[in-house]
Amino acid sequence: MFTNLLLADEINRAPAKVQSALLEVMQERQVTIGRETFKVPNPFLVLATQNPIETEGTYALPEAQVDRFMLKVLVGYPNPTEEFVIVERMTGTLQTVQKVLTTEQLVELQKKADQVYVDPSLIEYAVKLVNATRSPRDVGLTDLERYITFGASPRASINLILTAKALAFVRGRSYVLPQDVLDMALDVIRHRLVLSYEALSDEVTSDEILTKILDRIPIPVVPLNEHFNVRANS
Repeated sequence: MFTNLLLADEINRAPAKVQSALLEVMQERQVTIGRETFKVPNPFLVLATQNPIETEGTYALPEAQVDRFMLKVLVGYPNPTEEFVIVERMTGTLQTVQKVLTTEQLVELQKKADQVYVDPSLIEYAVKLVNATRSPRDVGLTDLERYITFGASPRASINLILTAKALAFVRGRSYVLPQDVLDMALDVIRHRLVLSYEALSDEVTSDEILTKILDRIPIPVVPLNEHFNVRANS
């Protein structure tokens, strides 16, 4: 656990006891052994992979553990160009690893990303999106209710704003736009939905449900000019 980047390859092959051991460190950034508690280094990141094909010898992740992952990114087959690069790298001489960033610099970048401005209307928009996964009837999507056993938790709303701020920072802005929230919505929410057996039998995916919700809820107009005028005057 005591590392900056913890890679759990094919995490669904780990027994439930091992998976549950990650719960504390992923949320609290600490490990408790007996009566002693030890902090893990900062920054700390858990990166896990899952094999979507094989089910033999695998264990389903507890919902509480899945909810602690900020993002779930779907990785499909590479296109021919990407696969060419992969084959070229793996069959040729490996390049020497070069340091491009120190942990201190990364922490500073994280602090700057935290300072990115988010208009309250975008926070309200994120909350509406997440609440719609719990009560699709409230947004006129009654037909989706039978497919959702449990909607997304408040962690979805929190992480949707956090990732939108980080994305805006990477895109060179000091403020979040609605597009930043939209671009992160699927990756942040898809793994937090607990679908019903009816959804599985009808082959309805989380992404299909979320796409309908995103299409239904109006995108807010963000009054950024007012925000920047206030900052300029202060």
